[in-house]
Amino acid sequence: MGETSESGAAQRRLAKSYGGPAGDSASSEAVKRLRGELGALKAAQAALPHLKRALALISAKDYEGARRSAQKALDRDPGLIHAWHLLAIAREHLADWPGALEAYERGLSLDPSNPPIANDLGRLASKMEMYPQAEMLFRHYLSFRPFAPESSNNLAGVLREQMRYDEAVEVLKPAIQAHPDKVMLWNTLGTVLEDKGDIEQASIFYAEALRLDPKEAKARYNLSNTLFALGRRDEAIAECREAIAGCKTPEDLTTMRFALAAMLLAVGELGEGWDEYTARLEPTYCDPIHFLTTRPRWEPGVDLEGRHLLLFGEQGLGDEILFANPLDDVIAALGPGGRLSLAVTDRLVPLFTRAFPRANVGAHVSIRSGGRNVRGAPFIQDWADVDLWAPLGEAARQMRRDLAAFPQRPEGFMKADPARVAHWRKALSHLPGPRVGLLWTSMLINSTRYRYFAPFEAWAPILRTPGVSFVNLQYGDCSEAIAKVRADYGVEIFEPPDIDLKNDLDDVAALACALDLTIGFSNASFNLAAATGGPAWLLTASDAWARLGADAYPWYSQVRAFWPEAVGDWTTLMRDVAEALAAHAAQMSLAPARGRA
Repeated sequence: MGETSESGAAQRRLAKSYGGPAGDSASSEAVKRLRGELGALKAAQAALPHLKRALALISAKDYEGARRSAQKALDRDPGLIHAWHLLAIAREHLADWPGALEAYERGLSLDPSNPPIANDLGRLASKMEMYPQAEMLFRHYLSFRPFAPESSNNLAGVLREQMRYDEAVEVLKPAIQAHPDKVMLWNTLGTVLEDKGDIEQASIFYAEALRLDPKEAKARYNLSNTLFALGRRDEAIAECREAIAGCKTPEDLTTMRFALAAMLLAVGELGEGWDEYTARLEPTYCDPIHFLTTRPRWEPGVDLEGRHLLLFGEQGLGDEILFANPLDDVIAALGPGGRLSLAVTDRLVPLFTRAFPRANVGAHVSIRSGGRNVRGAPFIQDWADVDLWAPLGEAARQMRRDLAAFPQRPEGFMKADPARVAHWRKALSHLPGPRVGLLWTSMLINSTRYRYFAPFEAWAPILRTPGVSFVNLQYGDCSEAIAKVRADYGVEIFEPPDIDLKNDLDDVAALACALDLTIGFSNASFNLAAATGGPAWLLTASDAWARLGADAYPWYSQVRAFWPEAVGDWTTLMRDVAEALAAHAAQMSLAPARGRA
């Protein structure tokens, strides 16, 4: 559910409390205000009818018609502020965010002191993750209308996204004092504290929002996430279901269904969990992938025997590897007369080709077009030859509907290049003791990542383990982290030469297989190590969906999983892992050197 399978973009959206920008540029209140302003407007006689029609069409939610009418008004008088505003609203609701941004900016340039345009533009900038610009616009609006609930809420939201939690709280405090009955302010205060790590306090503020309005689905959804993180799983799932029943928009429904999917998967309810996970394929999902094919989608119950099935890799690299777990079963279901095509990230093509020699493996290509993520499979020459297609994750929905369906394969389901494994064994042979690869993710823990990743300093007990040689598997510039370990603990982390740990994934898999153990969080490199049968210890969260409610790690049967009993208690966990590593190293010192092809 994201590049790291537990912590990438999609998973952060799941864990992130629902506290996005409040308000709607096309709300009934906004339309009423604009109608009053148009009534007093002395516009060009030829433009005014088009303005009024655009407003009426926005009220009727006919945004394409509104866009055309607003454009006609501008054709007659390009200096009309309200025409630019209406055009921006229409474009925004047609998901033409770049065009909406341009129209809002044109309108604001004509009247820089216009608070409603600044507020709407700030909300759009926030949606587009242009947080500094959104902050400036919301502050501009609040300079005219101090403590206004909607803009105070939205300013706090963009400060939260920039991890400026204390500032966000200081924005919300006076707004709540001025408007103690505004549910959204209590809800957003909860999201700030949840992101900061104070989950119990966040749940109190969500409960206050629900006391004020028991029908507020967003607050109930947020409460469900905090309850789940606190280990109150059954309550959380019940609250999430109630939030879904009361949600008001398709976007809310999709977000909440996706969250429910992760909760259900995390407690082992795999059948319903995978069914709800299809929310990611809805057009109302946050930033969905649009797959370029007109062929029928593979649905449950459809027989695969003798068919040509195309599976698209989706989300991040880690997910493409993780979701390859059922592919042997898919190939068996296709039978000797069937064919499988796999569209995966270009860096994974060699690994998938070696693992699944019967499949036609090629690279998918993704572009951003019209504000949408679009993914195609240009290596498919004849689309009429493809009978069915599906995103890769749908194979798990079909083939892994309970834990018993996961086979025991300690050797993995992919295979590293044997020649490169031999190369790396020789390159590492000078390192004494067990050779342990490390994946610590980052020295910077962003927003809710504290729940899924330990801060770098928490690794100290592991790094102090005697008799172990550590090898860096973490991609990116790790020089600062490695220098810190050397200075603070006198420990050298070996950096493998002549390998691009981010892009040369086939060689990363070989390197991992040459190690005695890999320890780390679930990112692409960890999944490569585990999928190719490398011994691996996974550091994960207590509420991580990918554990599927099991004590072991079903995706890779040789992996040992560790997780904190309390949310974010990495100190205790890393101490336990360090003790286990010391015992493992002592045991290995008594055994002959491992040799694995």
